[in-house]
Amino acid sequence: MESFETLGLNKNILKVLEELKIDAPTEIQVKVIPLALKGQDLIGGSATGSGKTLAFAVPLIEMVKSKEGLQALVITPTRELAEQVSRALKQFSRYNILRINTVYGGVPIGAQIRNLKNSEVVVGTPGRLLDHLSRKTIDLSKIKLLVLDEADQMFDMGFIHDVTDIIHECPAERQTLLFSATISNEVISISKRYMKNPQEISAESNVDPSKLKQVFYDVPSNQKFSLLVHLLKKEKSGLVMIFCNTKRNADLVSNNLGKNGFNTMALHGNLSQNKRNYVLDMFHKSERFVLVCTDVAARGLDIKNVSHVYNYEFPKTKIEYIHRIGRTARAGEDGKAITLLSDRDFASFRNATRYDSGMIENVPLPIFERVHVRMSETRRDTRYSSRNGSRGRSSRNNSGGSKGGPRRSSSRSSSRGPSRDSRGPSRSPRSSGGRRFTRR
Repeated sequence: MESFETLGLNKNILKVLEELKIDAPTEIQVKVIPLALKGQDLIGGSATGSGKTLAFAVPLIEMVKSKEGLQALVITPTRELAEQVSRALKQFSRYNILRINTVYGGVPIGAQIRNLKNSEVVVGTPGRLLDHLSRKTIDLSKIKLLVLDEADQMFDMGFIHDVTDIIHECPAERQTLLFSATISNEVISISKRYMKNPQEISAESNVDPSKLKQVFYDVPSNQKFSLLVHLLKKEKSGLVMIFCNTKRNADLVSNNLGKNGFNTMALHGNLSQNKRNYVLDMFHKSERFVLVCTDVAARGLDIKNVSHVYNYEFPKTKIEYIHRIGRTARAGEDGKAITLLSDRDFASFRNATRYDSGMIENVPLPIFERVHVRMSETRRDTRYSSRNGSRGRSSRNNSGGSKGGPRRSSSRSSSRGPSRDSRGPSRSPRSSGGRRFTRR
């Protein structure tokens, strides 16, 4: 079995790992660190939680020299991941004293400009990095190491041209490390154009399939929230993640769960950065908490000890589904992925589970109490979670919505979000046992 000593880590990093009680390297660390220390360009195929941050932190810390300007750049798709990576790098370099700064949008740029003058390592998102390049407040001419973290997500979010613009500002003579959960066509294109004979490395998922139970319920859309409340009460859960496809629905579900006595918050892109950091901090510190989130906001975050993952709305692609359920059943712990399917979800569900539908159990609907969904809470929360993150009525310019202020939801438009639970019996022709899924 490999140890950190045999991987070639210096004594300062070994001391930090001992203090953090990180005893043994993960698969991706064993494969990446020795090659990265030799200067090899690498494509690392690994999921969130695999330990890839330490894998690129080791060569970064070894390479960067004090007081020689900006030498290492890490590009991430989201603000939360940038903060997470930055904290980890500061932690791992505790005894090396590197000037590490983080840049992303949604916060004032002035403090970032001041900090960049003395930075040796920068972790940032594509948009804000381009802002600094256009202002000439960041100099990438001395970059020795470029890291693209969660590259597939960056490209899915439309940042591929931003990333290539940033790469063009870096020296041709540099080392590039690219990490991606999936090796997409865009990842291959980037590697061919901007990397030198990259070696591809893959690591097995950190999720234990034998510990992960996947089930789905076929439920009328007007009963979906009621079923969710019932399951949250009946399941023996600790930290729970509920995925929605839109920010609006994440707010709606979170607000209504709070009205039903659950300790819950929403995480999505419309929250101010302070609010987002607060939500994640609350989730990490709690033993029982429900985080309602969108894929973009949660992707790349290393969130441990999740007992249950709920798909309140089914994602559009199989990759997104795999990323969602990969949040649980980690490090030998049991986990459960529960999907609530209504009519509009079945097409995506069939496409995503076409070849492994046998692993997902169709569970009959239990008897559960009907719970009313309060649609008006969404409008109030929209004002609360505006760009300035302040309570109360916001100005139209700060609403984050369309010109002229946020649009009001009408009962007609509710079909696009979680449906209002009806007070009468369901009109669905399906039995309480649900429709049995068959592979086509």
